[in-house]
Amino acid sequence: MKKASLLELAKHLYDDDQLADLSSAIDYATELHAGQKRNSGKPYVSHTISVAAILVDWGMDIDTVIAGVLHDTIEDTDTNIDNLESLFGRDVAFLVDGVSKISKARAGMRHINSYLPETKDNLTKLLIAVGEDVRVIIIKLADRLHNMRTLKHLSPEKQQKIASETLEVFAPLADRLNMGQVRVELEEIAFRYIDPLRYEYLQQELKRRVGKSKRKLDKVRRSVEKRLKQEKIQFQMDGRVKSVYSLHKKLSKVDSIDDIYDLIALRIIVSDVDNCYLILSELHSLFEPVTERIKDYVSRPKRNGYQSLHTTVLTQDGLHVEFQVRTEQMHEYAERGLAAHFHYSEQKMTDAYRQGKIAEMPAELSWMLDLHEAATELSKGHSVDLSSLKIDLFGNRIFVFSPKGDIYDLPLGSYPLDYAYRVHSDVGASAAGFLINGKMMPFDYLLQDGDCIEIITKKTAKPKRDWLDTAATSHARNKIKAQINKLRV
Repeated sequence: MKKASLLELAKHLYDDDQLADLSSAIDYATELHAGQKRNSGKPYVSHTISVAAILVDWGMDIDTVIAGVLHDTIEDTDTNIDNLESLFGRDVAFLVDGVSKISKARAGMRHINSYLPETKDNLTKLLIAVGEDVRVIIIKLADRLHNMRTLKHLSPEKQQKIASETLEVFAPLADRLNMGQVRVELEEIAFRYIDPLRYEYLQQELKRRVGKSKRKLDKVRRSVEKRLKQEKIQFQMDGRVKSVYSLHKKLSKVDSIDDIYDLIALRIIVSDVDNCYLILSELHSLFEPVTERIKDYVSRPKRNGYQSLHTTVLTQDGLHVEFQVRTEQMHEYAERGLAAHFHYSEQKMTDAYRQGKIAEMPAELSWMLDLHEAATELSKGHSVDLSSLKIDLFGNRIFVFSPKGDIYDLPLGSYPLDYAYRVHSDVGASAAGFLINGKMMPFDYLLQDGDCIEIITKKTAKPKRDWLDTAATSHARNKIKAQINKLRV
């Protein structure tokens, strides 16, 4: 991609001053990368401009886009952070520095599931880099996505290595941010290079089966459209075919492709949650529902914040069809994840939580608070349990509920005190006991997915040193330590 194409793409999102800054960044990167070539033979700056274009497509703020243009300048040219800050501001410089730290850290992250001693320093760098600003990860995902799109220019050995790393590290990161489109594309390209014969076979199987079902599926679509129009429900409907890699993973759990009912899905998008449930009812009156495949991810979101109603029905023609029903906002988040409402909404939410203006972070954002606080401790040279941080980063989460039905997202291995301090630090400090699912449970009870927790408080209760043994999150532990120290003064 060239400068003119990026500016044309960007002009609909940014004002004239921002576009002028972007133009200056492209010129600066072009000068710094002069003479450098990609394996394709194209000028190196074509890659950084393409990364910026991906970030524009994701709707990121202008500082992130400019950092995308400049993301390789510290590593590959003779400029430095001070130069970037003087030319483009502190935010851009910080983001570029964070991306550079991730690049240095990747070498030590040999496998997502193996926490080897030699990875400690690299993981620490990664956490410090992203802990302040998750846009660093988003830039790195854009960088990896463009590198995957141009993977054909590398040697087979490098293709295999990069594709494997993408499946192990970067696709899970995209999933953690609920960036569904990015995750699917990364997985599809990586799988095609890792096992091309298997990929081709499954791709042809999908085409054949979808082709055979097309006429029946069109009939289903027309029936649904007719019913929803009769009910005067405003909606949009489109379809999706299961990705090849998702099919590959699913086949490891079932005996036959005939046992997979979500090869084809129809998506119905509406304006509000009430209509989601109304449409679910209409679908079940039109077709026979497969009851064990009804999933309510609206009232109980997935661990990465994904929300939607899923149901599989059996039509009169014997076709199994999955329906996904969601609001426009849910759909936007399902496709683009955290990038869909970043940067200002996320930053305002985080600031409001830290200032005590809101009681808790939304489920899809709360993990970032733990990461930020842990990174702050690391940057000060303090000791932090890195294994728990890896869990926070890559998504082993549970959902628990307040008596009012509010959802709280916590790391697997959390205790009641972690929940109490997530509600509010004052609530945590005055905790005297916990009713879990209606039963009194001890402080060292390990929370389970779906637990309903009622906090019993007393004005005379005070945090104790041994509470640190029954608190897993850095957020709760840091609050407890601070409160104990304050009591001693």
